[in-house]
Amino acid sequence: MLGHRDYAVEDYLDILRRRIWLLVIPAMVGPVVGYAASFSMPEVYTSKTMVLVERQKVPESIAPTVITDQLNERLSTMRDRILSRTRLQPLIESIGLYKDRKAPMEDLVNVMQRNILVATITPPGAQRGGPVSGFTISFNHDNPRQAQQVCQQLTSMFIEENLKLRENQATNTTEFLDSQLQEAKRRLDDFDQRMADFKKKYLGQLPGQEQANMNLLMSTRTQLESVMQALNRAQQDKTWFESQLETAIVAWKASTNSGGNPQTLEQQLAAARNALGTMEARYSASHPDVIKQKADIQQLEKRIAELDKPAPDAGDLAAKSAAALTEPQNIVALRGQVRQQQIIIAEKTRDHDRLQKLIAMYESRVQLSPLIEQQYSELTRDYGIAQNNYNSLLAKRNTATLSQQIEMKQQGETFKMQDPANLPMKPSSPNRMLFAGAGAGGFLGLGFVLALLLEFRDKSLRNEMDVEALLQVPALALVPSVGRPVAPARSLFFWWRKKPASV
Repeated sequence: MLGHRDYAVEDYLDILRRRIWLLVIPAMVGPVVGYAASFSMPEVYTSKTMVLVERQKVPESIAPTVITDQLNERLSTMRDRILSRTRLQPLIESIGLYKDRKAPMEDLVNVMQRNILVATITPPGAQRGGPVSGFTISFNHDNPRQAQQVCQQLTSMFIEENLKLRENQATNTTEFLDSQLQEAKRRLDDFDQRMADFKKKYLGQLPGQEQANMNLLMSTRTQLESVMQALNRAQQDKTWFESQLETAIVAWKASTNSGGNPQTLEQQLAAARNALGTMEARYSASHPDVIKQKADIQQLEKRIAELDKPAPDAGDLAAKSAAALTEPQNIVALRGQVRQQQIIIAEKTRDHDRLQKLIAMYESRVQLSPLIEQQYSELTRDYGIAQNNYNSLLAKRNTATLSQQIEMKQQGETFKMQDPANLPMKPSSPNRMLFAGAGAGGFLGLGFVLALLLEFRDKSLRNEMDVEALLQVPALALVPSVGRPVAPARSLFFWWRKKPASV
């Protein structure tokens, strides 16, 4: 009986000798039973095909692709689409699968999905989850011809789905980049208009023109000082000529009252013509003073012409002679000098006002230069970002367009059927040898359990160690077993049985 004492190797060998038939018989019957049971299983045929991945025919250094997803991810997506009910149901109906089964279409689709296996092929030495070089498609069915047809159809569906998926992805990428490029172009045009408006508004005040504005400011201030000096001289000369004119008028009036000879109209006309020559040398013909001087000359010529007309009597002659008397030449010259100084003063005053406005403008430019430079820097930075974004999107759109053309012409990554779907000649299931081995293992385990159970229930005392373990006292003597002698042939056949040493 097991469990009442410690066992040695010889004890276990003794148990094996007693229970050997509980192991031998199941080991012989189990394979036969398992092999026979395999005939009750339906035969299943497996059709298999291999599909390899052909890389892009155009080098990626010339035409980089926009499809960056891994093949195993794309295979997972394609598998979910192809093994959906909408794709498998027409295939079941067209080939006539499972005609002998009266089950709903949902159950038939589930059965077909379980019988389809898609496995990836990784290159030797590649890490798990890395790039794959291809994949295999297998289908299990009880009809070998139908298994081959389904495998062929599935392979074609995977190849077409890959082309469609890559083409759609390239097209969607191109359309998305087109929309983004249009938006970036609109923003860039807006920044172009803002830059143009800014430069137009702050013309002459842009960054880099500060030194030019400072130079213009200093030059304008120098011109203003020169104009102010000329204006002061002209005012002084005008005052001096006015005082001389007043003195000459007083002297002329005094001489006229004392009977002096006044200046005639001819002399006044000559002085006016001299003054006109001086003005024409300095001013243009359209100058207001030149025009006025010409008008005065025409008026004098008209008065002289009227005096030259014949008079009807002596009274008219006296009136003509009196009218011919006019201011002397020095007074006319002084009046011309005064008028000339007035012209100079007016001109210099206009120059003074103009230069003052220029100085105020240049000073404003210099003061506002830091603020304008900051605004211009912000606008330039935003414009640079918009331009870089536009250039980047333009390059990506061109790449996507080229990739789309490559995919539409099927020059990109494609699937190539390396091994067509085979017509299986022998079933892949059930594996009869596997069933036989399973039967042997099962029956052998059952025999082993039965042997252990019998040993636990066996209460026999077979040697002195069993007696000592049960009674807890040492054995004093052994009685030898007396029996019939065993024939040599019988002893050879039953070698595994241990002869009793005592009773």
